[in-house]
Amino acid sequence: MSIWNRIGDFIQRLSSSAAHGVADMVEAVRTLFAGDPELRRKVAFSVAMIALSAKMAKADGVVTQDEVRAFQAIFEVPPQEARNVARLYDMAKQDTAGFEVYARQMAGLCGNGGPNCMMLEDILDGLFHIATADGVLHEREEGFLRRVAEIFSIAEDHYQTILSRHVELGTADPYIVLGIERGQPLAEVKRHYRKLVAENHPDRLIGRGLPQEFIAIATTRLAAINAAYELIERSLQAA
Repeated sequence: MSIWNRIGDFIQRLSSSAAHGVADMVEAVRTLFAGDPELRRKVAFSVAMIALSAKMAKADGVVTQDEVRAFQAIFEVPPQEARNVARLYDMAKQDTAGFEVYARQMAGLCGNGGPNCMMLEDILDGLFHIATADGVLHEREEGFLRRVAEIFSIAEDHYQTILSRHVELGTADPYIVLGIERGQPLAEVKRHYRKLVAENHPDRLIGRGLPQEFIAIATTRLAAINAAYELIERSLQAA
């Protein structure tokens, strides 16, 4: 049974309840999947991405077709499950709880309790992917994402690294993408680059809870890392 069948069952059970706010969603994930930690991580990640995407759309006030397509690229939902995903999206969007409440609850559901939790970085990366799909990161979107990063306990340097994968930051951009300071020899840059590639391999992301269907996040991240390294390599070799 695919992750989407599991999420479909979860949403149908949740929908049968009179109340379905963020606390109900979190408690339902914990209860229904308590016996399968790996499945719980995958469902938790999926629910967090869908719910926070809905809250971001509400905060921004505008949902472009590019953002819809980006959402669909990450969420390769089978046609028979699309209605359930839309139902969860609408539940989150219509919930009177603010996005900060959602972010805190999702951090508790998906995070490990420490700073710079990789799974929470994955969620933030996915939200950036959707927000910048129309080629622009709007002010309200950036404010939303920065506040979510703060709630997720993602440090400023990590936030800037994620931001730089999606937004052109100027001449320092390749170094920020790799999270490395200028002035390092090529051998050190290459060592750091290889470490990043290993850490962000799709298999590693799936191992920490991303469902197979969300591989677009890993692909986009690796493309940014590869492009940044190539720029630095060329500039250092030419020097």
